[in-house]
Order: sequence, then C-alpha cells, then structure tokens
Amino acid sequence: MINIAQVGCGYWGPNLLRNFVQSNNCDVKIVADISDERLSYVNRVYPYIKITKRYEDILEDNSIDAVVLATPASSHYEISEKIIKKGKHVLVEKPLALNTSEVRNLITLAEKYRRILMVGHTFEYNAAVHALRDYIKTDELGKIYYIYSQRLNLGKVRDDVNAMWNLALHDISILLYVLDSEPVSVSAKGVSYIQRNIEDVVFITILFENDIVAHIHVSWLDPNKVRKMTFVGSKKMIVYDDISDYKIRIFDKGIDKKNIYDSLGEFDDFGKFQLIHRAGDIFIPKIKFEEPLKVECEHFISCILNGEKPISDGYDGLRVVNLLESASKSLDENGKEILIPKI
Repeated sequence: MINIAQVGCGYWGPNLLRNFVQSNNCDVKIVADISDERLSYVNRVYPYIKITKRYEDILEDNSIDAVVLATPASSHYEISEKIIKKGKHVLVEKPLALNTSEVRNLITLAEKYRRILMVGHTFEYNAAVHALRDYIKTDELGKIYYIYSQRLNLGKVRDDVNAMWNLALHDISILLYVLDSEPVSVSAKGVSYIQRNIEDVVFITILFENDIVAHIHVSWLDPNKVRKMTFVGSKKMIVYDDISDYKIRIFDKGIDKKNIYDSLGEFDDFGKFQLIHRAGDIFIPKIKFEEPLKVECEHFISCILNGEKPISDGYDGLRVVNLLESASKSLDENGKEILIPKI
C-alpha cells in the first residue's frame, strides 16, 4: 500500500482522484488546490481526505510516497522538479513539460533519485489503441500509406496552451505508440480566433520514415465532437473512432496492381499494369474495454510497487514534446517544414 497525494483538482483532476480513491493498492491522503471551490468539492465527496491550498504541505510530508500532478501545463516542470527532489514518485498530466530541455532535466532527476516519472498519455492505456497497434505490427494493413486524424469539439477553451498542445498531443502520442517509424519533419498552421496568440484551430502534417504521412486537425471550435483516426494501408484500412461503440473497424478495401501480359503470355517488360479496385468485407473486432484512465492509474501504482518501467515514461513524454516543440516552431514560421531533432 502506498500513500498518494494530488496537486490540482480542476477539469481533469476529479477523474484522476476518483480512480486513485477506488484503487485497492493506494491510499489518497492529501489534495492541494488554490481554489476554494475545488477544495470544497473534494471535502464534500471525500471528507476523509485532507485538503490544503499549499502543495508545499505535500512536499514536506514524509509519509507521502507519490504525487499526482494535474495543474496547468506551465507549472508542470517547476512542481515536478520539486516533487522528485523530495524523493517522491510523480505522475504528471500531459504534457510532461513545455520544452525538451525541461523534460530532459526531469528524466535526469528521476534517474538520479531513482523515482518513477510517468506522464498521463492516457490513450497508450486504451484497449482499442492496443488493438490498433497489434494490427499494424502484424502487417494486417500492409505498408502504411498515410493517416489522417480529427480531434474536434465545441468545448473547453484553454488559456494556458493552444489547441495543438491541448488536443493534438493525444494524436501524436498515439501515432508514436502504434507506428514502427520515427518522425522526420513537421509543418503546422493555425489561427487564433478567440484569444490573442492562442491558436483555436491547428492543422499539422508529419512526415515519418518509410514515407508515411500523417495529417492532424484539431479545434476547439467545431459543431461536432469528433475523435477519429483513419489509417490507410496497401492491404487494408482501419478507422479508430474513440466515441463510437465500434471503436475499431477494418476495411478490406484498396487498389491492387496487376501486371499486364503481352501477346506471348509473358509479363510486360515495360511494367505496364492494371489498377484493380478491391472492396471486401468490413470487420469489427470485439474489444474488451476498460476505462483507460483506470488502467493508467493502476499502472503507475504497479510501477512504484514493483520497480517497473512505465509505458508512458519520461522518454515517451520527451518524444511527444520534441515533436510538439518542432510543430510550434513551424506555427511561428507560418507553416514552414521543420526537421525534427533526433532524441
């Protein structure tokens, strides 16, 4: 049994708190938040949990083994650094930090203090994403040609990060998790409609090795809630729809090439071929679904108890931030293609 504390209980914090409270492998002792309203919520729902406005109270409490950090992204690095230096494990809501230099420093600190550093890339704990990864790795789709993704809604508009850092981060973490390919370059264009210099709508194009192209569209300003990714391969195509009851659909569709025989029955030496349209079955696999956030929280606890390496460890966070940092440079330069540094 480990003792957990949580810093931040705003938009996403209550979901994290609920899962850790329900776990049989930890005991939530303290929640810190600067908002009286949020602390009142915690006290009303979980009256046995201590509340405080000072996260420093958690740092100074030697009985706390691990901290869950769910504060605004701009504070992630500063608070995580202090948590690790106090010898406590930390689960940081995404993003791990806002630049690669800060992420590298957190990784170094976690290794020095031998603490678990984990980032909340929740989709890496999603059973549908695991199935998607398996289909890709077992060559079910053949060669991956391209991917396009939409993450849209008319919902919460952030004032600390733009739509790319808020929404596209999910799609990027999924792509890096499921593809056996490294990103090479990125270009991004966005527009700020609601707030000055905070893009509400962003279009991102990523070139991966093996000539795979991924296009990501994210927006806070859309009439529909969409969470969909389409993978187009040489053999088959997959649609992953996170808000559908049928989260994975596999389409046996594509364009096949067939060599043309010459008059003697031999293959044409000039490489002539026919393009044949193939439209086969649609397969919907049964997926045993469990709340990804619950899986993520239990994984964090298990890593602490058993000394395991997290799936979404510091290096995973670094890969995502590295790509987002390059995409941010492209945004600043009006969509210029930016080479992504090797990690």
